[in-house]
Amino acid sequence: MSREPRFSNLSAPRQDLLRFCQSINYGDINNFVVRDHEPVPPDPECVVLVDVKLDSEERPRPEADQADFVLSIEVVRLMVLLDKIQNGKVSKLEVRAGIPRRVVWENRATECGGDST
Repeated sequence: MSREPRFSNLSAPRQDLLRFCQSINYGDINNFVVRDHEPVPPDPECVVLVDVKLDSEERPRPEADQADFVLSIEVVRLMVLLDKIQNGKVSKLEVRAGIPRRVVWENRATECGGDST
């Protein structure tokens, strides 16, 4: 029996974030809030930058039409990171081919191992 992480095992807010990434396909989600380990639906401060390549046709993620699927390693790592952030703000989530690829989040220096003195 497989114990691979699946879309159906995610909370509703995490599923919504992943579907949002799939719908953007290429671009950035800037300034979204994480509260109690969960992404908060976009508010007016959340900015989405859509990146469109004019020299090629973009195809949607094959999983976009599926009710359930195995999560990519990038998605699994994002979910672990949301648990680590707990309560904070993601400054930038870079999406490529519908998959979150890079994350920049705000953190206090004391929480990063830095010295506040």
